Amino acid sequence: MLSPTYATPLNGFPHTTHHQVLEAGFSHHINSFQAMNISSCPTMKAVRVEQFGGPEVLKLETNVPIPEIKDNQVLVRVLYAGVNPVETYIREGQYSRLPELPYTPGSDAAGYVHQLGRNVSSLKVGDRVFVSGTSSNSGSYAQYVLSDDTYVFPLHERLSFAQGASLGVPFFTAYKALILRAQTKPGEVVLVHGASGAVGTAAVQIARAIGATVVGTAGTKDGMDVVSKC
Repeated sequence: MLSPTYATPLNGFPHTTHHQVLEAGFSHHINSFQAMNISSCPTMKAVRVEQFGGPEVLKLETNVPIPEIKDNQVLVRVLYAGVNPVETYIREGQYSRLPELPYTPGSDAAGYVHQLGRNVSSLKVGDRVFVSGTSSNSGSYAQYVLSDDTYVFPLHERLSFAQGASLGVPFFTAYKALILRAQTKPGEVVLVHGASGAVGTAAVQIARAIGATVVGTAGTKDGMDVVSKC
C-alpha cells in the first residue's frame, strides 16, 4: 500500500481533494512513452494561478510555454501529478514561501523523461521516473514539468505512475521524520497521529518495514480502516 490517492482525469479542472493524483494526459491516457516534438509544439496545457485565492483561481490554460531546460535539469512528460495540502496553502497565499505570480502549482509527479540537460548522466530519455520538487514556477499540474536532476528518481516497474506521483512529499517527509530525525530502530514503539493521511500512511509503512511497533490514530472509522491496511 502507498499513500491514499484517487485517479482523476483532468479534462478540464474538476474540484479536487487533498492527496489526489491527477492524470495529466488531459484528453487521453498515455500508457507508453511516445516522444513529442517540442520544437513543433512549444506549448502545453497547464493549470495556472494568476492571483492567490480559493479553488476558483485555478485555471486550465492550453498555450503555456514549455519550460526551457538547463544543463542540470530534466524535462518530464507528466502522466500523473500528486496533490498535497501544502499546495492549497500556497494557492491561498497563506504559506511562508510564495511563488511569483503567475505560477503552475504542484511538486509531485510521475511520467517519462522527455529531455535531459547536457550534464545529466543518471537518466535517459524514456525512463519511467517520479518527481519530487520542481524548478522556478514550473509545477507538476501540467503536461510537462521541469526539475533539477536531484529531484527526479527512477520509478520501479512494480509501481504504477499513480503510485509514483504519491511518493514525493508524503514518503520523503515521513522518511526524514522517522529515519533522519528520530533515528527509529527495530523494536521501538512509534505513535503516528493522523495516520490515515498521506504522510501518516507513509510513516506507518516505513516504521513497520524497519521492524517498529506502530500505533496510529485517525478521526473516523474509515480512517482507521485505512490505517489497519497499511
